[in-house]
Amino acid sequence: MKTKILTIQKMADQTGLSVHTLRYYEKIGLLKDVKRDENGYRQYEEKDVLWTEFLIRLKDTGMSIENMKIFSALRSTGDETISARRELLVSHQKNVQKEIKWLQENLKKIEEKIVHYQTLEENRDGDTTN
Repeated sequence: MKTKILTIQKMADQTGLSVHTLRYYEKIGLLKDVKRDENGYRQYEEKDVLWTEFLIRLKDTGMSIENMKIFSALRSTGDETISARRELLVSHQKNVQKEIKWLQENLKKIEEKIVHYQTLEENRDGDTTN
């Protein structure tokens, strides 16, 4: 079975990243070993799509570009860095969990304020002395 090859534009369309961002990720070492055709055009494979989607998850959950670069470099080194990669992800997981807790606490306060204003509206609507 032939491997599906994506142009940089198709890769951008599939991942939601811009062409510029894909080039930047390659330049800073987040995307490595992207194949090129005889004309020098990038040829992305499924493994590149999966890795890019994981990078997007890391970024969307607040991992810094620097830590993403560290993770990518560890990944490129091979199996001897599995523990270091896991530790980096565990640290990131803890940061994400803290962020979720903080957001949940803030959401609770917002919900309380909504109830407060609903109560004020109900009391005002029920006031017939106006």
